[in-house]
Amino acid sequence: MGDYLETLAVVLEEPERLVLSQLRLAPPGPEDVVVDVDWSGISTGTERLLFSGRMPPFPGLGYPLVPGYETVGRVVEAGKQTGRRVGETVFVPGANCFQDVRGLFGGAASRLVVPAKRVAAVDASLGERGVLLALAATSLHALVANGAETPQLIVGHGILGRLLARLAVLGGGSPVVWEANPSRRGGAEGYAVMDPAEDSRRDYRGIYDVSGDPSLLDELIGRLARGGEIVLAGFYSERPSFDFAPAFMKEARLRIAAEWQPEDLMEVITLVDSGRLSLDGLITHRAIPADAVEAYRTAFSDPACLKMVLDWRYDA
Repeated sequence: MGDYLETLAVVLEEPERLVLSQLRLAPPGPEDVVVDVDWSGISTGTERLLFSGRMPPFPGLGYPLVPGYETVGRVVEAGKQTGRRVGETVFVPGANCFQDVRGLFGGAASRLVVPAKRVAAVDASLGERGVLLALAATSLHALVANGAETPQLIVGHGILGRLLARLAVLGGGSPVVWEANPSRRGGAEGYAVMDPAEDSRRDYRGIYDVSGDPSLLDELIGRLARGGEIVLAGFYSERPSFDFAPAFMKEARLRIAAEWQPEDLMEVITLVDSGRLSLDGLITHRAIPADAVEAYRTAFSDPACLKMVLDWRYDA
């Protein structure tokens, strides 16, 4: 393997300031693979918070940084201890391989150096849809916790809400999805989407919130059956709070769904490969890296944008 490599990368220099830069990569070792990236996705949750500067503090968080944790590419070099082969298509959940900037997320670049144990082989025919595997694994992780209630109500029909609903249907459920924005109510596959103002039901056993809006908690508690569960499956930049008395009367349970685990990713890859879980119809916007600044702004501001993908095969 070479002494060092370079990459073209999206860099958040500071909140609201995004550029495309040439960066030096850390030298790969015997347990690393070098991946030439084909596609990376833009997250409208965590990456929007990074862009706006509202991301709660995490160990290793700081600027400048390379965003991105939804990346698909091809292995072009493989260390002797990796067990990987050149030419494999892999999903990369971010990287920390940059010499000059932080890589807490690190997937939005044309080339990456990654420990082989972090990547997952995927079918090349999956193409750009492979960037959705992280969100699918996030959805699955929320559903498979011990004692988890089946989602009867999902709040939000963005991409995470759609994946949650598809997985719930796959598991035999028939969830209702709340969506206040009329432009986002289409595209349901086997479940109902409705304006929350038109729903009078107050006996939901399992409510999964992916809106990221902590102000909804009191409303959601009021929609629970006694002993029901609310799952916070989005990401919240503001402090969630709720009135205790109504939650007490409902004997409400509150659960936070955290980051997906490797076994969740393997399971969703199996579901996708078998044809049971479809990732179709979820990528709505595409851009080349030269247009990254505008692409990120569109992803964060256009409600019609479910998922924006950067196509690194045509880098600047």
